[in-house]
Amino acid sequence: MNLTGSLGIDGGFRFQYQNLMGEEKITGDDLEALRPAMEQAANAVRVMRREGFSKAHLSKDGTPEHVYFPRQAYLEEGNPNDEASIQRLEELGEKWKDSVDAAVFIGIGGSYLGDKVVFDLASKPYWNQLPKTERNGYPQIYFAGNNVDGTALQGLIRHLALQARHVKRPLHIQLVPISKSGTTMEPLTSFAALISYMRAHPEWFSVDVTAVTGLDEKESLLYRLALENNWPAFGIPEGIGGRFCILSNPGLLMCAALGYDIRSLLEGAREMSELCLTTEGADNPALLNASLKYLAAEKLGADIEVLMGYGDALQCLGAWYVQLLAESLGKRLDRNGNTAFYGRTPIVAVGTTDMHSMTQQHQDGKRNKVIQFLEIEKPAIPLVVDNPFPQEKAFGLYAGKEMDVLLKAALTANETALTEDGRLNARYVLPELAPRYIGQLLMFLMYSIAYEGELADVDAYDQPGVEAYKRIMKAELAKA
Repeated sequence: MNLTGSLGIDGGFRFQYQNLMGEEKITGDDLEALRPAMEQAANAVRVMRREGFSKAHLSKDGTPEHVYFPRQAYLEEGNPNDEASIQRLEELGEKWKDSVDAAVFIGIGGSYLGDKVVFDLASKPYWNQLPKTERNGYPQIYFAGNNVDGTALQGLIRHLALQARHVKRPLHIQLVPISKSGTTMEPLTSFAALISYMRAHPEWFSVDVTAVTGLDEKESLLYRLALENNWPAFGIPEGIGGRFCILSNPGLLMCAALGYDIRSLLEGAREMSELCLTTEGADNPALLNASLKYLAAEKLGADIEVLMGYGDALQCLGAWYVQLLAESLGKRLDRNGNTAFYGRTPIVAVGTTDMHSMTQQHQDGKRNKVIQFLEIEKPAIPLVVDNPFPQEKAFGLYAGKEMDVLLKAALTANETALTEDGRLNARYVLPELAPRYIGQLLMFLMYSIAYEGELADVDAYDQPGVEAYKRIMKAELAKA
């Protein structure tokens, strides 16, 4: 195998994996022994991309269910996104621009995390506090429905009501409930509370609704309400699970609300998809990433995976990846029905913040972790540190340096210390937080999960453990 230590797209995303390999880590011989399984995994994902099915993956009713996440990157009729659907999203963003004061996205799981990732990566810091001119006319963005927390929801309602009182006119609010079934408890109850309060106070609010749900009025309560009330409705595409939907309507609607370049985002995702589908073995970055993690777990007992992005805007990306990994690979049974208990515990960390908390465990704790750093090479806004107290030597160490230089020095120091102690770590690198590169990263992570599911022979697209608690909870609520 051609193992160079770094792999990716020219001028774009790079996967630096050299610190996962070595005599007491993962060796070239380990990868060579895994080569047949890697080839099978690569072929299985190609077949899934072409035919739309994954081995043994069934819907809740026991029938074969499509897996279409790779198709999100391709604008074609019959795919999750096509030219008409993207135009509709772009038109919605233009309609909201200057006319909507605030949009409240109401969802949980992938429907919340995907939107929050897009918001954090696409918006300017302190977006909601900026004047509308600084937001290019686009609305403030709020989130609800991602927990059953009445105190937090009351706080959001009060905050918006106070804004209305301050500007002395009703705020134009766009509520965006997101639920494929249209009946998910957390978003449904939050939506009900918000729309009831806002309709009861027309002196403060003018409220509209845009629903994101399954487009089946028999199955989806939200879609039925959208038809009855003439609300715009965007479908959650068939074959796209919640944790994979960031590049289809649920996530792209957030792009539209921010004026973010949807087409560039999908272009980057398409570039990564093409690279994965057309390269073999160690030349395929997502397959190599999956193989190294699979070997780290099976050979070295690395059952914890940390995604540590350097920068505050990357924290929710880590939370989204936690769901992607946990729900996809945390499985009791393999695809033949045998007990597997496969999967790793994913953890979110943020540099430099968590260097002052988690790094102690990473550096000196059990050798059961893979630490993955995420670096953005070019900051969106360079900021040089001044020295307001020339007589103090402590400030002199930082004076005249960009904060991003300090951030990178901290990342390199963390990486070097772990490597010198034989700790497993890798680095994901993006040139900057531009839509194209974000699309490359998101698709890389989704393909990595798909390949590892094949290597472990588990269904990466179901979530039977989640369905178990949902059945119990519904029974409990019926008794309450």
